[in-house]
Amino acid sequence: MLHIWSDFGEVTLATVNQLGAGIAWEKPADLSRKDVQKRLGPPAVKAFLKIRDLWELRDEDARQLLGGMSNGAFYELKRKARGTLDQDRLTRISILIGIFKALNILYSKKLADHWVQLPNDNPMFEGESPLVYMMKGGQPAMLRVRQLLDSRRGGR
Repeated sequence: MLHIWSDFGEVTLATVNQLGAGIAWEKPADLSRKDVQKRLGPPAVKAFLKIRDLWELRDEDARQLLGGMSNGAFYELKRKARGTLDQDRLTRISILIGIFKALNILYSKKLADHWVQLPNDNPMFEGESPLVYMMKGGQPAMLRVRQLLDSRRGGR
């Protein structure tokens, strides 16, 4: 069975329903396991870099969304466009993919690609952009943005 996850402009990401590396659909992946990190890292990096391009993020902002990655590590990640990521970075990218997906369901491509950078009058953002909110608040803020967008699109 083929699962389509998100449409990244000209590239559609999909997964084949293969249960490997101790991953089952009924339970979340054990992101603490090195074999799972190695397996999920390359597609996660590719997806993050595509989102970074579509959202037109500065390198500094992209590094902050990944939890404060150093310049050298980030440029190496960009150069190779693959890599093994730790549990924290895999989780962050997963949240960002969910935000990306929700935005593209809710809005036109142009608005979806710019929404994170636009000032927002929702009280949780206090007039700042969702990007600034997520960079200041880390994973908890990213999850709140994801929950907000999921609730706007009907939850799933």
